[in-house]
Amino acid sequence: MKSLAFLAALSALMVAPSMAAVRLHPLFAENAVFQCDKPVPVWGWADMGEEVAVTFADQSKTVKADEQGKWMVKLDAMKASAIPGVLTAKGTNTITAKNILVGEVWLGSGQSNMAMTVNRAKDFEKEKQAAELPQIRMFTVKSTPSDKPQSICEGQWVECSPDTVAGFSATAYFFGREIHRELKLPVGIINSSVGGTPIDSWISAEAQRASADLKPLIAELEGNAKVLDPAMAQAQYEKQLERWEALSKQARTEGKPVPRKPQNPLEVRKRKGNIGGLYNGKIAPLVPYALRGVLWYQGEANTTPQKASFYQYQLPLLVNEWRGQWGEELPFAWVQLPNYANRADGWCLVREAMLKTLKLPKTGMAVTIDVGEAKDIHPKNKQAVGQRLALWALGSVYGKTREFSGPLLDGHDVEKGRVVLSFTHADGLTAKEGELKEFLIAGEDRQWKPAKAEIVDGKVQVSNPEVPAPVAVRYAWKDNCLATLFNSAGLPASPFRTDDWPVKLEEPPVRPVRAKAAKPSTTVSETPKVQPQQ
Repeated sequence: MKSLAFLAALSALMVAPSMAAVRLHPLFAENAVFQCDKPVPVWGWADMGEEVAVTFADQSKTVKADEQGKWMVKLDAMKASAIPGVLTAKGTNTITAKNILVGEVWLGSGQSNMAMTVNRAKDFEKEKQAAELPQIRMFTVKSTPSDKPQSICEGQWVECSPDTVAGFSATAYFFGREIHRELKLPVGIINSSVGGTPIDSWISAEAQRASADLKPLIAELEGNAKVLDPAMAQAQYEKQLERWEALSKQARTEGKPVPRKPQNPLEVRKRKGNIGGLYNGKIAPLVPYALRGVLWYQGEANTTPQKASFYQYQLPLLVNEWRGQWGEELPFAWVQLPNYANRADGWCLVREAMLKTLKLPKTGMAVTIDVGEAKDIHPKNKQAVGQRLALWALGSVYGKTREFSGPLLDGHDVEKGRVVLSFTHADGLTAKEGELKEFLIAGEDRQWKPAKAEIVDGKVQVSNPEVPAPVAVRYAWKDNCLATLFNSAGLPASPFRTDDWPVKLEEPPVRPVRAKAAKPSTTVSETPKVQPQQ
């Protein structure tokens, strides 16, 4: 029994920070941004029963630490302010956090395209010179995955400047910059993202196990996790790496494509965590920091045949769980996967899942099939991505009168051998460069044919003489699709299909990276630059 008690105590220490002196959660630190116009929880730790006085601006709140040493107060809702304030927490010791603003706070999360920093986006030198924006701050969560929900995380708030902007999440920064410019308010972004991670790492294991729709996937993932033998996995990886190095050397010598470098499965597991690992380590510690909303940029790692068909259940589950943890229906938007080659129908199914999830209230989606890069899973035009997310927030969350979405399929009718499609967000529906492409049409035989599509009276009519009795239409239903349907705001229509026919998923082909023909090398000097992380 004593050993069990010791283990329980040790576990508690791993989940919560050590007690004693009054401490603030790392989110409540110098350069922080507090959310305006709603109560602001402030919390930390102290000795059990210790009285803690918290002051900020003209408010003062007092509370006693509970049996676990945690304390929390709620500051009353405040108006936005760019005048720096000081937060003080006083018990037997006193902690102060200076230069705190009150404005709009958003959480940005996902995988590598959310994690991708400004110095990797296009026009970095130009963006750097224009980044003297001290009212924009970013907190980047540095914590790692965990098997249990954590109460604390690592990170710090950083003011935006030419010296610091390089390390900011590009998508989140360009979003925040648009919000700041339009609203003239301070903006805080919490960036909690990890490259190459699947959505199943970002939803609690309990929530996913409770979903009947996810049982087959979770059973397989947990089964695979149990059978992974670390020693055997490392040995196999080293053999694969040795073979890769030999093949790469030969390929470079002959000026041929270099094969994809194998990934160390132990490093992959460490980065992703088990099911729910990133939720435990990088989202749970943020609750209940006051937010305006959430931005999500992920999906690439879930386009595999094993996972793609389950994304339609996982994305709404993630939205609902995070909202439940914060105790409010937070506005929530995501980036639909862009155009990108060699990912096949799994890419399309994840896009479709994102479109379907718009049925949830207070949600939005940035369509990006016109700003991706066919050969780079990390497209550099993050300015457009951030701006489109900001359009949604300004129009849908902040009540600005403007178009904030590309055309979305609203319904279809079959009339005289053609399918007539209607859309929302369709004001000024137009064909880019005068011609609609990427439309397919099929009859009961389910044989897809290229279709003629034209805009008539604000709708799109689709037909093909070879399909006299059509029943279904698809638009941009391929990974590297071409965006041709836009509205007057210059926003592209989301890819869609009117059918629900089963999609056969196959592993996409490995896309090798072209080696430079000049100066053949006898050693491996670098890994392939552009590879999707799974």
